Amino acid sequence: MKEIIGISNRVLEVDLARSKVDIYEVKPTERRLYLGGKGLGLKLLYDRLRPGADPLGEENILAFMPGVLMGTGAPCSGRFAAVTKSPLTGIMVASSCGGPFGMSLKTAGWDGLLVRGKAVKPTYLLITSEGVEFRDAGELWGLDTTETQSKLDKKKAGILAIGPAGENLVRFANIATGDRFLGRGGMGAVMGSKNLKAIVALGGDCRIVPVDQRTFDRLKKKATTYINRNFITGGLYRSYGTPANVAMNLKGNILPVNNFSDGTHVQALRISGEETKKNHETSHHTCKPCTILCGKKGKFGGEELPAPEYETVALLGSNLGVFDIEKIAEWNKTCGRMGMDTISSGGTLAWVMEATQRGLVQSDLKFGSPDGVSQALLDIAYRKGFGAEMAQGSKALSEKYGGTSFAMHVKGLELPGYDPRGSVGHGLAYAMANRGGCHLSAFLAAQEVFLDLLRPHAVRAKADYVKFFESLGNCVNSLQTCFFTLLAYLLEPPLVKYTPNLFLGLLMQELPQVAILLMDYTLYKDFWSAVTGIKMSRWEYLEAGDRITVLERYMNTREGISRLHDTLPDRLLKEGRKSDPKARTVPIEKLRSKYYKKRGYDENGIPTRETLKRLGIQIPVTV
Repeated sequence: MKEIIGISNRVLEVDLARSKVDIYEVKPTERRLYLGGKGLGLKLLYDRLRPGADPLGEENILAFMPGVLMGTGAPCSGRFAAVTKSPLTGIMVASSCGGPFGMSLKTAGWDGLLVRGKAVKPTYLLITSEGVEFRDAGELWGLDTTETQSKLDKKKAGILAIGPAGENLVRFANIATGDRFLGRGGMGAVMGSKNLKAIVALGGDCRIVPVDQRTFDRLKKKATTYINRNFITGGLYRSYGTPANVAMNLKGNILPVNNFSDGTHVQALRISGEETKKNHETSHHTCKPCTILCGKKGKFGGEELPAPEYETVALLGSNLGVFDIEKIAEWNKTCGRMGMDTISSGGTLAWVMEATQRGLVQSDLKFGSPDGVSQALLDIAYRKGFGAEMAQGSKALSEKYGGTSFAMHVKGLELPGYDPRGSVGHGLAYAMANRGGCHLSAFLAAQEVFLDLLRPHAVRAKADYVKFFESLGNCVNSLQTCFFTLLAYLLEPPLVKYTPNLFLGLLMQELPQVAILLMDYTLYKDFWSAVTGIKMSRWEYLEAGDRITVLERYMNTREGISRLHDTLPDRLLKEGRKSDPKARTVPIEKLRSKYYKKRGYDENGIPTRETLKRLGIQIPVTV
């Protein structure tokens, strides 16, 4: 078996139209400035993808990028990133995913895969340590994601596959690898538009060895200790999975109910992680390698199925007014096999329910009833009847039929399961997230609601933390490791762990820049250096996160994104939650202006030339 010391720096470039393969050698400056994973994927697309390219056209490029931790055995490192231009939003979209594909690609000796062009007929790719083969996928076309992976399964294989939704260009189609998904923004439709049914990577020929194995082993032990003793990563999530968030969101009145018309419901705990474990015998069903073990499986409707994650529980459950976990598990299975994002599916169905209630469209869907939901999901996947219009997402529906005020999206991407009227910093994170309505861009609901460290309705300090956590989050997704490790790696170092919560909260709220300076995120930076051998200070590491954030923003502004788009649905700006006697909303204008100033954007949200120059982002001479 071949040993790769640190990183191979070899990226496959595949042109489907010409059945051509090139190998790109990642430059040392690209590696240092953009790290890997999402960051490196963005940089490679920035250099190759022209502004204005059709997301479903031959010009668009899909980048699949395992980070430097993949294959090392670092805690929670079984994740890879994908980057492309979204057919749902028309701007850049990146996704993080577990599942077997990333490991197989990396242990075949490749640090990334770029796919462009369109095959003349349905095709799948077979990747080995020797290169790429183009194979006929005619017999696979029309199969769902489970059937496709079963047909292609080989020893040590990691598979990416689309289902009927991807083939039919549903704007929120996803890509499956095992039971994990590149979920958001329609990446499955991009594959479908290229006649690319699947990608099979045969790994196992290469072993990844950190440059500094002794330091790496020490860091691995420390990281594992932090994860195991943290009350969320080693407690709630390990025991109940991410649906543990149901109870925590109820505490803050931020659980989306009936298309974000409310933040609580008397039946909500029926779909919590705690109740699901008790009633459905859940057990671990997780990414590999993983230390947190938040993924679950259980018995639903007489069969063993992946237990729905929190976002699925919220968007296909409470947001539809449905509190039957068996139904939610059934719909989760349907979305998985069809290859569709459960968040956008739920957000779109919720809009249809409300639009039906208001007489804007005709359908049999209504809040609180599971009737018709299963068929609606299939209609979307196959673009049958009204499903063909639902396949465009809630933004397109509302622009055609009216009801934009209750189309719950940002920049075309449907909102996840946290109502920002009870967590305004999280609302700013939604509004500013580069890919649109994203909870993982900067997860301030944790500080504002879960941990009681920031006042949830205060404006002060929120721009500081959105900026900081965006940049740190992009470091995490470029390393790459699980986003949930942030909870352990930031909360478990002694300075934070043994500081009284009251004093810590006061410091964070009143002196955010001091609090940020005291935060210890060096585990991420140290892992990076131990694996790659590239020395980097904590400030250089965080600046890489700044650079990745601003580059993505700049790429979006070249597609027309500006201040006008950095906002929230009118419902969140003008209507209070039904259960909130103060009828509080999100003061986005104040929050947004503060954020622009801290990021180095002009008043329209465009990165200034000074900001781009400071971060070393070169402006093409044609712009």
